[in-house]
Amino acid sequence: MRTASSAPARQTADDRPAFGARLTAPLLLGSLLNPLNTTMISTGLVAIGHDFGVGAAQTAWLVSVLYLASAVAQPVLGKLADGIGPRRVFLGGLAVVVASGLVGTLAPGFGWLLVSRLLLGIGTSAAYPAAMAVLRDESRRLGTPTPRLVLGRLSFAALGSAAVGPTLGGLLVATAGWRGIFAVNVPVALLAYGATLRWIPKDAPRGERAEGGGAGGLDPLGTLFFTGALTCLVVFLLDLSHPLWWLLAPVVLLGAVLTWWQLRHPRPFIDLRMLGTNHALARTYLRHGLSYLVVYCVMYGFTQWLEEARGYDSLHTGLVMLPMSLAALGCSLLGARTKGIRAPLTVAAVLLAVGSGLLLLMSGSTPLAVLLLAGACFGIPQGLMGTGNQAAVQQFAPADAIGSAAGLQRTAQYIGAITAAGIIGLAYGRQADDGGLHLMAVAGGVLALALIVLTVTDRALRPAAGKSATSHQRTIPHQKGPTS
Repeated sequence: MRTASSAPARQTADDRPAFGARLTAPLLLGSLLNPLNTTMISTGLVAIGHDFGVGAAQTAWLVSVLYLASAVAQPVLGKLADGIGPRRVFLGGLAVVVASGLVGTLAPGFGWLLVSRLLLGIGTSAAYPAAMAVLRDESRRLGTPTPRLVLGRLSFAALGSAAVGPTLGGLLVATAGWRGIFAVNVPVALLAYGATLRWIPKDAPRGERAEGGGAGGLDPLGTLFFTGALTCLVVFLLDLSHPLWWLLAPVVLLGAVLTWWQLRHPRPFIDLRMLGTNHALARTYLRHGLSYLVVYCVMYGFTQWLEEARGYDSLHTGLVMLPMSLAALGCSLLGARTKGIRAPLTVAAVLLAVGSGLLLLMSGSTPLAVLLLAGACFGIPQGLMGTGNQAAVQQFAPADAIGSAAGLQRTAQYIGAITAAGIIGLAYGRQADDGGLHLMAVAGGVLALALIVLTVTDRALRPAAGKSATSHQRTIPHQKGPTS
């Protein structure tokens, strides 16, 4: 290998700069697709419902099916990236994204949109874990840790794309119709695909990859039990106005079988033993899921109310949501520079309570300034809690299980979003109105107060306690993962 001692940056075997722009650009481009599509569709739900003659309870499935697919696919594809190579998984995911975009753009009926969103959830879920595996392989090749700046850019791409999703979706619906929300994925995925082929190094032979990363570590039965339990729960949550109580039986049964199997499996889909001893990490997942439950109630519920009850078109709805997007972007950068965890998370929880209070007072005559202020009250927490909880996962997770821990954090976020879709369906029924918005505001306020208590009373978030917890978590016995 040629070395360049006088160069400011280390070089790889093919003379590209270590962690250079060419390596990270396709990773960032691919990683923004999942969070972007989770929020971009929010301003298109009303138009889709009108075109196909379905109500809010049915269009909520377009939200939930992507989260359901992502909640399962993220950890599975992460393990697959370790086994067969991240570049292969990354390219495969982008190919599925292209297919999903074409299906959604040409969809002749509502069912085809559900298929498109299912494919989109699976395809976009490959990007983040594969990107982390690419960076890990680069670190191993160079013998140096991945720079925090690179990881920060990856986090900002996810937070930023989710934040601008409603505004971008409004612009697309206003200019190209709701099909533009699906079509835009095709050129973005093709661009990322070409950049990956050109700039991401080929995967090492399977025999040279880390031990334990193959298909044998995928735990297919655990994945099946988890998928079944989560699917039954989603179906139950999405029709809370007419609940199918019998669905709770398979949820409990599959959950019990999943727990039994995960405790017996040497490489479980979810490491329950680690979570059972790592209370600080478990509380982080709970806090993250509850936070995004509130945020996504607003992300989707508030936008539908603006269009159906307030009478705004998609473009104006996106513009009203712009302060929320800008606040989330700015505070994600601010949160990344904050050393502490407890303070920003507390501020985020308080603002969620304030924003819920503003929604409770809204009606068709509420001044525009109050609408913009409410959006900002939910945008600031989105940025602070995203970076804050990510820092908490890094602090409390076992050193050799960071990837799995990060995947479970995303799963907690998706479960919160799925629950939010159920609350929206219960509150609105077939049409958004003031009463439904106020019901969501009450639910958001109660959850925000619970978050305040959960954050303020968490001793592990105190600086001194956090250092002690970090040291302790590194020694907790857990499933051994791939070695560096």
